[in-house]
Amino acid sequence: MKLKLVTTLAALAISGGALAQQGVNKTDITLGSIQDLSGPLAGFGKQVRMGLLLAVDELNEQGGIGGRKVTLKVEDSGYDPKRAVLAAQKLVNQDKIFAMIAHIGTAQNLAAMPVQFEKKVVNFYPVTAAREMYEPLHPLKYSFAATYFDQIRLALPALVKEKKPTKICTIYQDDEFGLEVMRGAEAALKGMNMDFTEKTSYKRGATDFSSQVARMKAANCELVVLGTIIRETVGTIGEARKTGFNPVFLGSSASYTDLIHKLGGKAMDGLYATMTAQHPYLDEAAQPIRFWANKYKTKFNEDPTVFSAYGYTAMMHFAAGAAKAGANLTSDSFVKAMDTMSFPTDIFGSPPMSYSATKRLGNNTSRMSQIQEGRWKVVSDYAK
Repeated sequence: MKLKLVTTLAALAISGGALAQQGVNKTDITLGSIQDLSGPLAGFGKQVRMGLLLAVDELNEQGGIGGRKVTLKVEDSGYDPKRAVLAAQKLVNQDKIFAMIAHIGTAQNLAAMPVQFEKKVVNFYPVTAAREMYEPLHPLKYSFAATYFDQIRLALPALVKEKKPTKICTIYQDDEFGLEVMRGAEAALKGMNMDFTEKTSYKRGATDFSSQVARMKAANCELVVLGTIIRETVGTIGEARKTGFNPVFLGSSASYTDLIHKLGGKAMDGLYATMTAQHPYLDEAAQPIRFWANKYKTKFNEDPTVFSAYGYTAMMHFAAGAAKAGANLTSDSFVKAMDTMSFPTDIFGSPPMSYSATKRLGNNTSRMSQIQEGRWKVVSDYAK
């Protein structure tokens, strides 16, 4: 017993009187991220990872965060919640990360967060707009994007007012993500004294949407809300065009990606999607975006996407909060600093964000873009 007490006191003395903070030492900060690098969202996951890495390189070239070099560890979930748990266990317990940054996927985050929170590892800017990323209030949750629920709740009435459809339908992924989109549309319709004419869903990983499209066509749907991501969006719209079924399609920020028009071609023209950050085209008229996009392409030899911007922004906002926390960087000091942070509109056109001890969603606004002639064009202002 005496030997154990002496050992414990010695350890405390070495750490300056307190237990050492996981993931931080005098020279380094170790961060983690879980991406889909091999599953249905591999296109997104790869882009988020590269956006994170570009930011890490910039930070380290400028001396790191408060003189500490940033190290990023990335694990692959394959978009599988079970694999996300295993990835989180490795990052948290073996790699000893300080924070989890830009973890992609709703179900995946929900599965991994308990592993993180047990070791006071912050879940920072997960790449999902689910409400569970900041609700219920938790000291280790920070989310950055308007929720799928609010995106659709606000966008759908505006589109109904413009297009005047009477038969509104939805196809959605039968999981936490798709249900959030569907519920947002449901709330919007309730506010307009309307209801869905048809609802249909699919299982995560599905590739054939012919039966769902046939149901919506048979119901004469005039506007379809898409609780879909990449290949499901392309598959649904492509199948609809082939059968001569051409309603207005509205997706969430999960379908706001250049992969839609790259994979689906001309058939994708006309799709609306909600968004916050703007897709960074290399020939973008706004010089700051153009400069950033070309820098990204020089480094990775491919064009950036909005998901690259998500990763980059997440890392830069984390760095700002960690820098404000000061030399004594701990989970507690980081949270205290972040709860006073505000961020102005950035080069990607994102709305201003702010945080507090009781406000863990950076912003709750979104706007709409539409694919016109093979590229996304912003078509609305931010709506609350």
